[in-house]
Amino acid sequence: MRCVQAVCLLFSGLVLLAATTAESEVQSKTVEYTDSGVVLKGYFAWDDAVEGRRPGVVVAHEWWGLNDYARRRARMLAAMGYVAFALDMYGEGKATEHGAEAKAWMEQVNRDIAVWQRRALLGVEVLRQHDFVDPSRIAAIGYCFGGATVMQMAYSGADLKGIVSFHGPLPVATPEQDGAIKARILVEHGYDDPFVPAERIARFQASLDQADVDWEMDVYGGAQHSFTNPSADRYGIEGVHYDARADRRSWAHMRLFLEEIFGRQAGSRVLLGGERPAVRPQRISIR
Repeated sequence: MRCVQAVCLLFSGLVLLAATTAESEVQSKTVEYTDSGVVLKGYFAWDDAVEGRRPGVVVAHEWWGLNDYARRRARMLAAMGYVAFALDMYGEGKATEHGAEAKAWMEQVNRDIAVWQRRALLGVEVLRQHDFVDPSRIAAIGYCFGGATVMQMAYSGADLKGIVSFHGPLPVATPEQDGAIKARILVEHGYDDPFVPAERIARFQASLDQADVDWEMDVYGGAQHSFTNPSADRYGIEGVHYDARADRRSWAHMRLFLEEIFGRQAGSRVLLGGERPAVRPQRISIR
């Protein structure tokens, strides 16, 4: 019995050491950039065990601002072998937990589509210029307000391989915007999200169809708004609720989507047609 216990303790220690070592390989850094005099503070994350240039993924935050949730998602992407950049849409990297303040900040940005798109695309360019990034392989993911932000990236005609919107409001493109879309689009949506009416979903889908865009929409039964954020219930907003199952499934679907658009072999961190980075265990969880 003592022998078995010793083996179990040794195994547990090795697992903990491996997990700690893996997380320590994910590096992060805050960088400043500006938009019309506004100082923005974005957040880079990358795995220093991966050699050479690799695809880059922009992370667009919820209306709460560039908080730890957005930074955690960036680190998760880095653990998958990407360089991730959590952009700052409000300035100074600020964040809040007060809905009224978040709404005011968001409306300062999204009331003018040109300003909204310009600030979002600045984040794309910051990522594209990173020394470890392959500038020809860039994608963007976004949550809630960030989901609308990445759709605006697509509507601007940005040269992106793919866009992923998680519980975003699904803004409908104008015919001119539809004609500009170059990116493939993946939408992760909660069926019981009260903030996105069925009529808008229908117009959103019809618009992408009319433009002959390569798009996919996954709908999760019972999932409400902000279903990927474990802190969602803390805000006390009706219709905003975390759903662990939808969170897990939507992240898995995003992972397959990124592997496909970047030409990666499913389930690995080997870049097809490119360098073969060092492979080490990576386990960084959002939970």
